[in-house]
Amino acid sequence: MAQATRPLIGLNVDFIAATKTTKPHLRLNQGYAEAVLEAGGLPILMPILAKEAEIRTFLDRVDGFILTSGLDMDPRRLGMPKHHASQPMHERRDEHDRLLVKILIERQLPVLGIGVGMHQLNVACGGNLFMHLPEDCPRTMPHCDPSCSGPHRHLVNMKAGSRLEEIYGGTELLVNSNHHQAVRQVGAQFRVAAVAPDGVIEAMEALDPNWFCIAVQWHPEADSSSALDAQMFECFVQTCLRLAPSLAMAA
Repeated sequence: MAQATRPLIGLNVDFIAATKTTKPHLRLNQGYAEAVLEAGGLPILMPILAKEAEIRTFLDRVDGFILTSGLDMDPRRLGMPKHHASQPMHERRDEHDRLLVKILIERQLPVLGIGVGMHQLNVACGGNLFMHLPEDCPRTMPHCDPSCSGPHRHLVNMKAGSRLEEIYGGTELLVNSNHHQAVRQVGAQFRVAAVAPDGVIEAMEALDPNWFCIAVQWHPEADSSSALDAQMFECFVQTCLRLAPSLAMAA
């Protein structure tokens, strides 16, 4: 297990398929590693693993896990028809992440889910998604900038008494926003922690007060994030540090 002074934080990665000129490779935004390091943790990248036993062995060695953002979950794997606006992640990442999320929930390892990481947690616990907000909820405010001219931002309202409100120290937060899908109904193990002014769910957290599991739709690791987002990573890493001894005994 990690040394007590700097807990090990696992991060999943994207799988990029081979092309005519490149070999298959793994990819992750550097912002995740920097955010973990600045918060006092040590980031450990998890490769795409094919077997459940390999994933369990990796998780035996970390103190917490960040489910990173990426492309969409494939609607066909959710029992829904293919959607023209969907950009499914590579099937190798999809298969790996499904096993990973299942084990994270089973073990109740400290988890921070970001972007599609929030969707993966929600679906694994029986929740569902809006496949494309402009069609499913045409009256909602914009949640991305289709021109890609810069970071899109909007307010989110924290739910009173939520862990998220405690972390950020207020009821409102201006966040970056770049998504076309969203949580529709939260899974059985979660509650809504924040919503946009139009009612779109922007964050959720575990119902169990003993399990640190928070998932957000915005990107606290990005250059366009709020200065307050550093508090999210600091609280997460400190929780991993505090729980590391008990996790070591349970492994």
